[in-house]
Amino acid sequence: MSDPTPTHARLTLAADTPATVLSARPVVLPAPGRGQDLHVRVSAPATGDGLPVVVFSHGFGWSMDGYAPLADHWAAHGFVVVQPTHLDSRTLGLPADDPRTPRIWRYRVEDLERVLDGLDALEAAVPGLAGRVDHDRIAVAGHSWGAQTAGTLLGARVLGPDGVPGEDLSDARVKAGVLLAATGLGDDLTPFAAEHFPFMRPSFATMVTPALIVAGDSDRSPLSTRGPDWFADAFHHSPGSKSLLTLFGAEHSLGGIPGYEVAETTDESPARVALLQRLTTAYLRSALHPEDTAWKAAVTALEEDPDPLGRLQSK
Repeated sequence: MSDPTPTHARLTLAADTPATVLSARPVVLPAPGRGQDLHVRVSAPATGDGLPVVVFSHGFGWSMDGYAPLADHWAAHGFVVVQPTHLDSRTLGLPADDPRTPRIWRYRVEDLERVLDGLDALEAAVPGLAGRVDHDRIAVAGHSWGAQTAGTLLGARVLGPDGVPGEDLSDARVKAGVLLAATGLGDDLTPFAAEHFPFMRPSFATMVTPALIVAGDSDRSPLSTRGPDWFADAFHHSPGSKSLLTLFGAEHSLGGIPGYEVAETTDESPARVALLQRLTTAYLRSALHPEDTAWKAAVTALEEDPDPLGRLQSK
């Protein structure tokens, strides 16, 4: 009997056997006006075709080499994972008084746009990847500041000093998002944060693209006057199809997603990271392939777990 599964979906629907991953770094995209070209890591399974894309925006100070627990897992389960190094990366050492600093949040968004515009070049940089990427199935993801960056492509906007939403920087090529420990509403910034990070005033009123928002119920930001619920604002204040995963006991690193054994992880939990790997992979599969039932199965499994590590809400 012939296989009824569309060719583009075969690898992403073949659930649990990790594929061998190929990775290329640095892939350099020209970036006129940025001050330096954009360096990117591209990771992908060695086999399969019709591969969907996840563009990942790192948190403050990180780089294309961070977040291996997520990037490696997604690539091993059927995604092309693209990780740009933003200008705030510690690997670049940008001085605080650099003239680009006031606009650095916009450079981050432009980095993601540059990746989307340069997918052909990125695809060609990984041996054997050319012709295997589905350019119509693209998601964005990010952690912390990277979640705000990714959310902008989903339709979130930055409020100006007058409270008026700024430019619409959403991108129709992006079909879904995963926002991990995303910045909450700017009205709740501390005076220090309001002075030094004025761009941390997101409005989610027009963030219509489907997304999974992940928050830790022990994540307390020194930049906010509120508690851990601040990181759930992207769910509560955005329209459209959204899910919120609240991780019990999780702090800002959500168990250790920035990397294996990194110093900034204050709540190391391999079990929590494994849950995030499973749930984010299932969400991305079903968001980019509506016929895929991975997300429904993952939600049921979490609901039936007698000792769950988190809870899910959807709207």
